[in-house]
Amino acid sequence: MTMLTHTGGLFEPARYSPDRRTMAETATANAHLPMIKRFRMGAVAVLTAGVGVAAIIALKAVFYFSHFNY
Repeated sequence: MTMLTHTGGLFEPARYSPDRRTMAETATANAHLPMIKRFRMGAVAVLTAGVGVAAIIALKAVFYFSHFNY
């Protein structure tokens, strides 16, 4: 039970409290934001290209199968 309770003083924030973040942790978190944005834009580009290729294949299939209209 001691792992789940706060063992500090009455007015001392807990060790896991977000109020006790250091400047290094904040700087590291801010440094990851551009990397996350680049990854997200790359993923969006890959998904967009995949949807485009799927649409082209679907259109070719529609035109191909429209010739079998007896």
